Amino acid sequence: MTLNDQPEEEQAVYVISVAAELSGMHPQTLRQYDRMGLVSPDRASGRGRRYSLRDIASLRNIQRLVGDGINLAGIKRIMELESAVSNMALEMAKLRIEVDALMAANPPKGLAKSESKPIVVYKQD
Repeated sequence: MTLNDQPEEEQAVYVISVAAELSGMHPQTLRQYDRMGLVSPDRASGRGRRYSLRDIASLRNIQRLVGDGINLAGIKRIMELESAVSNMALEMAKLRIEVDALMAANPPKGLAKSESKPIVVYKQD
């Protein structure tokens, strides 16, 4: 963790010109993606955009998807679905931990064991 208790990849420190260079895009493209909600950089006190490493990774992913022929509306939907899947995976992991703790505290009662009876093999002479 860093000074403001955010992981380094989530710290919004890059101005738009640096983010554009790192992502290989034009600054105007970054502004358009911000308006569309594809990326949501933080804002500095003067309302300037500040991008994190995570934002830059998203921009590179968008660029890859555009290169694959997907339109921006499709990319937005893909990103929403990927986020939903990620959130559900986190929730499932939390629930799995909770279930495991409950199972450890309250082991399931097994079925009553029946007495085993010897097996008799019938042979006809």
